[in-house]
Amino acid sequence: MTYCVGLLMDRGLVFISDTRTNSGIDNISRYRKMHTWTKPGDRSITLLSAGNLATTQIAVGLLDDRTQRLADRSPSILEAPTMFQVAQLVGQTLKGAVANHGEQASAFEATLILGGQIGEMPPRLFLIYPEGNFIEAGADTPFLQIGEAKYGKPILVRAFDPSLSFEAAIKLLLVSFDSTMRANLSVGMPLDVNVYEKDSLKAPRSMRIEQDDPYFQSISRGWSQALTSAVESLPDFEFPNETVDPNDPDGASLDR
Repeated sequence: MTYCVGLLMDRGLVFISDTRTNSGIDNISRYRKMHTWTKPGDRSITLLSAGNLATTQIAVGLLDDRTQRLADRSPSILEAPTMFQVAQLVGQTLKGAVANHGEQASAFEATLILGGQIGEMPPRLFLIYPEGNFIEAGADTPFLQIGEAKYGKPILVRAFDPSLSFEAAIKLLLVSFDSTMRANLSVGMPLDVNVYEKDSLKAPRSMRIEQDDPYFQSISRGWSQALTSAVESLPDFEFPNETVDPNDPDGASLDR
């Protein structure tokens, strides 16, 4: 499995993904799940993938191939005039990659996060489903997740704000990933991060965060300590003056 997040921010877009893939406890490997295409001065596009690795590699390979071979550039994500049309193209490509598996297609499904900017149009962020349809992030839902999303979602729901700085957003994402990795072994380091600044129309700032990264380690320790302190600062539970005897069918009360 995997965990990927895309943030739609006032300053631009932030993407983060893990690199762990596994098909059993004794078959664990690393694969990059973040892919970027840039046409300087015109567009920057980033794609995150979760699900069946063979399916996502086929889909990404087809998209990439169309950008490399001039004769086959139509349709291409580097030629589509809007991010909405890019999302349609990516959705169709993913749907075709899933359908190639025939009757067992449901076992080879994948989901994608697509984000980027074209020309003077605003940055946009989409979540693309295996069926090829998609939803778009907006003011009410400014972040999208795929993969093992449930463990890292609470911190994003509580603390993410599109007006945050890129630095604060990455800190928040590392807390989200630390929580996820502690709860699910199918998500693991290293993490890939892309930061795209609005209207730059150039390749995002990219980095890889390893397990032994000092900043990540400080975030992990600090978050654990902060949670412990927060729980300890909350008032202790108090039993009521009377409790019900669970062994009494009549529900007779017992003094504490």
